[in-house]
Amino acid sequence: MVGFETQEVERKVLSILKVVNDSREPLGARVIARRLKDLGVELGERAVRYHLKLMDERGLTRAVGRDGRLITESGIDELRSALVSDKVGFAISRIELLAFRTNFNWEKRTGSVPVNISFFPEEKFAQALQAMKPAFVAGLGVSDLVAVAGEGETLGEVTVPQGKRGLATVCSIVVNGSLLKAGVPMDSRFGGILQVRGHQPLRFVELIHYAGSSVDPSEVFIRARMTSVREAATGGNGRILANFREIPAFCRPIAEEVVAKLKEAGLGGLLLMGSTSEPVCEIQVELNKIGIILLGGLNPVAAAEEAGIEAENHAMSTVMEYQNLIKFWEL
Repeated sequence: MVGFETQEVERKVLSILKVVNDSREPLGARVIARRLKDLGVELGERAVRYHLKLMDERGLTRAVGRDGRLITESGIDELRSALVSDKVGFAISRIELLAFRTNFNWEKRTGSVPVNISFFPEEKFAQALQAMKPAFVAGLGVSDLVAVAGEGETLGEVTVPQGKRGLATVCSIVVNGSLLKAGVPMDSRFGGILQVRGHQPLRFVELIHYAGSSVDPSEVFIRARMTSVREAATGGNGRILANFREIPAFCRPIAEEVVAKLKEAGLGGLLLMGSTSEPVCEIQVELNKIGIILLGGLNPVAAAEEAGIEAENHAMSTVMEYQNLIKFWEL
């Protein structure tokens, strides 16, 4: 019983560390408690304050001002190494959370949409935009709607670090969230590298299953330079980021309607919807299910990385108000 209680305390500490780590500004107990609630962790302000005091003593956080806290190097190390088993399946949990937080209303064109956040060096941002342009022209992103912020400014709940320019790109989870609101259950199976030939999807050449992953597969593939998005955009042959989902076959009419409404609002993402129980791009589909391939929202960013402009990517990062997004071309 004691062991279980200790583990529960450690999970609470880890949850607080994650919240503090995601902020560039010092956070107080009240704000931390509110953000924990958004993540599904019920912990009152007083309890958070108690844990923060213990975390200060362990050197995981440090006090700033009257009530603020920042994470320390020891706290970051703890976050990376602690409770490894908790991290398995973190990607699928993140998808489910962001899908739930997506409340975009396509009739009113209001509400929150999920985004990826990428940080570029300030002096290379204009160059990065040029490198990303072909991917946006070819429609290899989920949307041509983006948001930009300078150092110290925020994109959703994420603050842009010093010397960086932040770019928010719409995440394919907007399809998950919109289908969820329409009553369609979606099984997110994996992220992968999709080979494109003659501008048409051919087959997946790399796969990472969400259920067994602690990070978003797109981040891994970009870091490993496994994409050729620019070639796919300009010549029609290459390797792009894509995601594989499944829905019940009888939900197809609703799914098609939702996808059409999203497209009208400038939110795409759907690359291919298969036939009932039929393989899609050489991937087997369960009985009475339909395989769906969604484009990776970070494809334009991958194109910039291919051009040698490195970015710090945070896939499936946060949600932003649809009305705060602008067309890429306005940049």
